[in-house]
Amino acid sequence: MQGFSGKAAIAGVGMTALSRASGRTELQLAVEAARRAIDEAGQRPDAVLSYHLGDSAPVIHVARELRIELGWHNEIHGGGTQCASILGDAAMLIDAGLARTVLVYRALNGRSGRRMNTLSLKLGEGVEEQFTHPYGSAGPVQQFALAAQRYLHDTGLTEDDLRAVVRSSRAHAAANPRALRREMEDYRASPPVASPLRRADCCQETDGACALVITSADRAPAAPRIHAVVRGGGQGASAMDKAGDVTRIFSSHVAGPLYAAAGMTPADVDVALLYDAYSWLVPRQLEDFGLCTRADLAETLHNGLATVNPHGGLLSEGYVHGLNNVAEAVRQLRGDGVNQVPGAEVALCTGFGGSYGSAALLIRPATAT
Repeated sequence: MQGFSGKAAIAGVGMTALSRASGRTELQLAVEAARRAIDEAGQRPDAVLSYHLGDSAPVIHVARELRIELGWHNEIHGGGTQCASILGDAAMLIDAGLARTVLVYRALNGRSGRRMNTLSLKLGEGVEEQFTHPYGSAGPVQQFALAAQRYLHDTGLTEDDLRAVVRSSRAHAAANPRALRREMEDYRASPPVASPLRRADCCQETDGACALVITSADRAPAAPRIHAVVRGGGQGASAMDKAGDVTRIFSSHVAGPLYAAAGMTPADVDVALLYDAYSWLVPRQLEDFGLCTRADLAETLHNGLATVNPHGGLLSEGYVHGLNNVAEAVRQLRGDGVNQVPGAEVALCTGFGGSYGSAALLIRPATAT
């Protein structure tokens, strides 16, 4: 077991409305989400953590607006890979006695401001970019479409199976008032972006913010606990030319260590909040985390996703670099989630970044039953 296991609890969550044109600064978004999380937790933070790609509000500015007497604080470079592992950072601060209560937030104008689909891959400070751009690899969607094509070939999955992932996401989002997409469009009429991915296979581009307040378990005895967190990856990270298998994403590297650190098995997972930046990542993670065998993938995608991203995930609710998925995991364990999974006691949260990323297991404490 990890030293911090069970010692930190997520006492509050807060979100802004999700939109495609917020008309507000990242700082305003961050402060609104943070205030909501702080009010829900009923506790004032003395530490602040955030992650971003140069597209957010600095932690010291957020702390100033919130009038926080600031102690430990940090800004972590990175996107989706951080949404699960930042929980471990907060839990370690609390376990080490460096903080009593930690505010974690992610804020961005991901549609009206700096858009992910226009960010080039600055590998080696742009040196290696000259070798990828001529072949159309101008950003994340082109890169991971390459891996998706290979994964479909290896597994025998088809466009219909990707459509089933999108259909499930939209169906879940229909009950979610926060969701940007609630209705299933004509999948085959959705414009191709990079084969085999259509626009419908890609996550939303979103303006918004999400925040969590994490404190010691004794200060929030009924709140969901951070049980285990793992961060890691494989050869080449997201540089596919350095990876032996372009389809082998982070989940194949971190799943085993996560279960070992938690003292759990896949059978213990009640609800899975999977980082669904692209539809094909759902079956890949289901397989890697032992929630489904490769032989049963197609059947599961068409019939068995009731406990996967019940709020609609990044494909439909919105894209706050995965932290909104963590927020929904907390709600599910509290019993007030979207399409609430009955009796949910263990939630899996994941963070994707190619062949490296993170994953966390959150648990409902016995005091909450």
